[in-house]
Amino acid sequence: MLALAVFGFFANGGTTCYVVPVAAGGLANLQAPLETLKAFDDIAIVAAPGAQGTAAKVQLMDHCFEMQDRVAVLDGEHAPASDSTPADIYGGPMPGGGPSTPDKFSYGAIYFPWVKVFNPLFTGTGPETELIDQPPSGHVAGIWARVDATRGVHKAPANEGVIGIVDLERPMGKDKQASLNPPGINVIRPFGGSPMVYGARTLGGDRNGEYRYLNVRRFMNFLKESIDEGTQFVVFEPNSPALWQRIIRSVSDFLYNQWRDGALFGATAKEAFFVKCDLETNPASEREAGRVITEIGVAVVKPAEFVIFRIQQNTGA
Repeated sequence: MLALAVFGFFANGGTTCYVVPVAAGGLANLQAPLETLKAFDDIAIVAAPGAQGTAAKVQLMDHCFEMQDRVAVLDGEHAPASDSTPADIYGGPMPGGGPSTPDKFSYGAIYFPWVKVFNPLFTGTGPETELIDQPPSGHVAGIWARVDATRGVHKAPANEGVIGIVDLERPMGKDKQASLNPPGINVIRPFGGSPMVYGARTLGGDRNGEYRYLNVRRFMNFLKESIDEGTQFVVFEPNSPALWQRIIRSVSDFLYNQWRDGALFGATAKEAFFVKCDLETNPASEREAGRVITEIGVAVVKPAEFVIFRIQQNTGA
């Protein structure tokens, strides 16, 4: 299963892949392998192909929520009793409540159904079947990587063909997708015989507010990580208005390029983003603590609303 998932990742456009071995039957407890992945700062996608039940899925999302720079690709349950009930596909009660502060559930996206691939052990004379069911997370992770490389993280990784599969474990139509999409179940559907990923919601869907869209969640992760790394020059610099202006110029240049690439909404750069680093965000109490605070607002393409976050660096003062 793991080998086929890795093959699916590369077949769909993946480039770099870290593989952490898990003992047979060990997918129920992923704490140790996930701890290993914390050391790799360049990871943006995490998957545990075949992990079933809510416990494993929650562990993956907890890890991503803690790291704040990656999102988990989750597998729906294999051949659930009902393919119309989100809870059956998720493996337990779905995240509830109304839109609130984004939590760990916006750091995961679940895909259903499983896919069918050629069985490499099939000989025609032995007991092995020609086709076997395979969790979709490996193939989907490759699609994410492919879209990131060709269009950018801001593009939703949906309406994309799944390469290297023969069929789906079960067909999914428009009517069924209509009931599964709002709570955040991303369906793989056959279109003229060619299966395609036809959903880009985070787990929980509408309850996640503006983070119900997978591309918004991942793009915000990308922005925060990039800006944090790009403002490391402030460490040990004098915490003064001159430094604040340097930060504003640096962050604004980066966001301007994102706007030009179509990742931010607005007819002008002023409508697309703002960067605030001044006496109001850096009162005496923050300066005495050796911190410099920058407030950044961006209008992500969809939804076209400002998502505001704060970047804090230690000036070493």
